[in-house]
Amino acid sequence: MSATPASASGSYSGLAYVYGGGVFADDWDNEGIVDTTHNKQSNATCLWQKILWADGELAASGIDGDFGSNTAAATARWQTKFQVPSDGSAGEKTWTAAGNWLRNSDYLPSGNTVAYYIGTSYTISLSRDSDGYYHFTDGDGSGRIAGYNYRTCS
Repeated sequence: MSATPASASGSYSGLAYVYGGGVFADDWDNEGIVDTTHNKQSNATCLWQKILWADGELAASGIDGDFGSNTAAATARWQTKFQVPSDGSAGEKTWTAAGNWLRNSDYLPSGNTVAYYIGTSYTISLSRDSDGYYHFTDGDGSGRIAGYNYRTCS
């Protein structure tokens, strides 16, 4: 996938990465769309799938960075659970609702901030680097940056 940062992240922040700064409470309020037609194959989709897994809506084997029909169905269930309009697409309202469960923990010597997503089934460890980009581990435990315009997640 190749796209400019503005088109890569939909109509919100215009950034090429899942991004945050300052307090964690509003970090994901302006994230781009991930669904079957927007950023379908991306590390941002992979992060979204990790969130679905953390909340018991997607099996770990479904964390592959490809937003297919199983991810769409899991997203719709997640949206119903968290009282977000259920359309099977992770857009602004959905990312904002997920961001309500972000918590910061500590600062590393590297300048990165450790964060957690507190799911209903599991907790995901994340970090936000000094540029504000979110890092996470994918389904096979490899470290990834949550970008919209590429997919290295497996």
